[in-house]
Amino acid sequence: MTYTHIRALAVVVIALMESPELRGQQDDAERKAWNVPVAPFHIVGNVHSVGAAGVSAFLIVTTEGSILLDGGLPETAPLIARNIEALGFRLRDVKFLINSHAHYDHAGGLAELKRLTGAVMIASGPDASALSAGARDMPAIVIDRVVDDGDTVQLANTTLTAHVTPGHTKGCTTWTMTTSDGVKPYRVLFYCSTSVVDRLVGNTGYPQIVIDYEHTFKRLRTMSADVFLANHPGFFGMEQKRKAMTSGAANPFVDPGELQRFVTRSERDFRDVLARESQSR
Repeated sequence: MTYTHIRALAVVVIALMESPELRGQQDDAERKAWNVPVAPFHIVGNVHSVGAAGVSAFLIVTTEGSILLDGGLPETAPLIARNIEALGFRLRDVKFLINSHAHYDHAGGLAELKRLTGAVMIASGPDASALSAGARDMPAIVIDRVVDDGDTVQLANTTLTAHVTPGHTKGCTTWTMTTSDGVKPYRVLFYCSTSVVDRLVGNTGYPQIVIDYEHTFKRLRTMSADVFLANHPGFFGMEQKRKAMTSGAANPFVDPGELQRFVTRSERDFRDVLARESQSR
């Protein structure tokens, strides 16, 4: 997917989620397109893709069970469950559910997945209240553990670190971990989101939104990763990379420069929106 296509998808997301009242009111055709089944596959190390065409979900497998990141839309939950089993893993072995952020397209399926797996649900403090309360197309879910910035989730020899990167939501959480293929380690980053989906100027419900985005971009510019993953497959060219995976060749998901290229483009889009809103006041 080209950056032009990524920007077009971002425009769609903005239109759908510009206010809380619009979240969940997705066009039926587009919603179906986002939820088209995609065969699960191994990405790198102990990280697998188990999501749908338009919304990601990642399964991190260890010797003591698995960690599932994000639940897609409400209707994505059974698809994710089937994908986990199709890879040969058991639902009851999912020990932890973690979330990127409290929007219906990434948290809508979490309640059902918690029911199916019995896993411990973990979320950042600022987003935990939204997940607990629920919303249209985002069934309420019991939060078993709240994490702060810098906290970790550990299972066997895998440790995920939570980086609260607010703006997209107040508790938007970017997760990082290290995995390996054989003897070589890879730093994996699961990007939350820096798309602009709420008003930046004069946002009385989130008066710190611009400051939060600014801090998040500043922080993300200090981070590095060998493998850049995100909650929409188009953001990291999942399908194109999957098709490029061939035995014996370099893993196309390994690209140490991709994170910073994405951050640069996303920050430019943020500043464009901020300038337009400032000029219109």
